[in-house]
Amino acid sequence: MRGIQDIPRWTQPLRTRKEDAGRGRQLIDKRVTSFEQALAGIEDGSTILVSGFGNAGSPIELLEALVDQGARELTVVSNNAGEGEFGLAALMRAGRVRKIICSYPITSGSVVVDELHAAGKIELEVAPQGTISERMRAAAAGIGGFYTRTSAGTRLGEGKETREFDGHPHVLERPLKGDVALLRAKTGDRWGNLIYNMTARNFGPTVAMAADLTIAQVDETVDAGELDPEIIVTPGIFVDRVLRVPRRA
Repeated sequence: MRGIQDIPRWTQPLRTRKEDAGRGRQLIDKRVTSFEQALAGIEDGSTILVSGFGNAGSPIELLEALVDQGARELTVVSNNAGEGEFGLAALMRAGRVRKIICSYPITSGSVVVDELHAAGKIELEVAPQGTISERMRAAAAGIGGFYTRTSAGTRLGEGKETREFDGHPHVLERPLKGDVALLRAKTGDRWGNLIYNMTARNFGPTVAMAADLTIAQVDETVDAGELDPEIIVTPGIFVDRVLRVPRRA
């Protein structure tokens, strides 16, 4: 009869934390307890990929904590360019962002980016929403570039390599890789597995895969095994740090 040591690891029953400690095994626990721990090591000049569609799924508290962390000359990739004076807008207001790449720089509440760009204090690159997402996915998948009809023949396509496919011009888009990804999820476990709250999911899974360091802000954390594997959206292999940040009232 085989002992448990002969059974493949993925079919063995989960041991408790106490049992693991008694065996002297090193546990994987990606949960951190402070913004300082979560944002440690982010350097000046980093490219930061940020989740969110408007405020839905935006890691607002992580972005604000990045002001205190101190990194400067950042390039931020985001669907929007911030709203009001909080989150990404607060980071820009503090003078920490050198360039922003986004789809919607101007919305009803995007006063900071408008002011800074008009004053020549921030560089702005506008890209179609689907193109930004696919450029990040290409970086995650190791794809060297792709052709798309989107922006062909427009100002956004100027200066880019163009080829014709099926009688239509396509522009070449390059991968968009991040040094760091900041995202928000609903729940994370100690292994870094994440689930999201409906449409707040948006760009979260994509940015998580496309950066060297992925930091997730979550509403709640649970222990390993408490998330149904069938509902996990972002596997923990793509996540490095998980910080619980209670939802704002």
